[in-house]
Amino acid sequence: MSEVVIERRRRMGRITLNRPAALNALTQGMVEAIRAALDAFAADDAVALVLIDAVGGRAFCAGGDIVGLYRTGRSDPGAARAFWRDEYRLNAVLAGFAKPVVALMDGIVMGGGVGLGCHAAHRVVTQRSVVAMPEASIGFSPDVGGTRLLARAPGHLGDYLAATAGRMKAGDAIFAGFADHCVPSERLPALAAALEQTSDPAVIADFAEAPPFSTLSGYLTEIAALFAPFDPLMPWGHEGASDFARGTAAAIRRNAPFSVLAALHAVGEARRDPAIEACLRREYRFSYRVVDHDDFYEGIRAAVIDKDYDPHWRPARLADVDPAEVAAAFAPLGAEEWTV
Repeated sequence: MSEVVIERRRRMGRITLNRPAALNALTQGMVEAIRAALDAFAADDAVALVLIDAVGGRAFCAGGDIVGLYRTGRSDPGAARAFWRDEYRLNAVLAGFAKPVVALMDGIVMGGGVGLGCHAAHRVVTQRSVVAMPEASIGFSPDVGGTRLLARAPGHLGDYLAATAGRMKAGDAIFAGFADHCVPSERLPALAAALEQTSDPAVIADFAEAPPFSTLSGYLTEIAALFAPFDPLMPWGHEGASDFARGTAAAIRRNAPFSVLAALHAVGEARRDPAIEACLRREYRFSYRVVDHDDFYEGIRAAVIDKDYDPHWRPARLADVDPAEVAAAFAPLGAEEWTV
């Protein structure tokens, strides 16, 4: 069965991720199929709206197929780079799509799932949604246009989410600007049917409920104190620090130090130049180089291959990361530069 189901129903084009056993993680073939469908829907005057959803219930999309990248990244870095190049082009298409796109993001929405759903014009989460850019936890850096979303989050919330790889439930995702509406998961089939009948995204309001309270909204002042400016030597865990500060410090220490500083660098650059193409171009520079970085493979090994959750990062401490090396990871690629 196809990993992506493409349909046209009345005036609605529908793209359904269909790889539930892998939490709908994106492969090269899936990226190509989705892009081809979007191009066809864009050119078809009979299509007024596009719906993106997924089967399985557990995940909208858990990200890119990092297991595949782990297995082939060193031996065939060109394939990994081609995947990111094409995935980021898909993200750009979604961000600028001329027709309304509705993303029903039920369950896990991480990494590549954020790039697929959170650039849509109408972004729906549910009580089961878990949204995150967890790249720093696997020796990577936020990509798929995620730095743009993080940079636009209130205050320094984007820095916090990037450095900690923090997860958001529905209320936090809406507060942070990653989603627009909360619809109970049991109402999604009826919502999809209504969108098919009307091809009008305004019907989402008939199924949505008030967003849950955002826990993170209450910590913006403390987050600002921790991340403006961020200091790798800050003793967040010292005696007398708040529980939130200690938890933040512990989360950051679990992640790859180089990736934490790379993520903060990229989010900062996105604040200065937030155009989606510029963000994707910067992100691709890091992705292009990460296949040569040991932390990327060590992070995936610890998280999803051996699942011992005991990565050995190099360097092991934030204080040992050379800021010049972080900046170099985002330097232009010359002839290999990403283009739309």
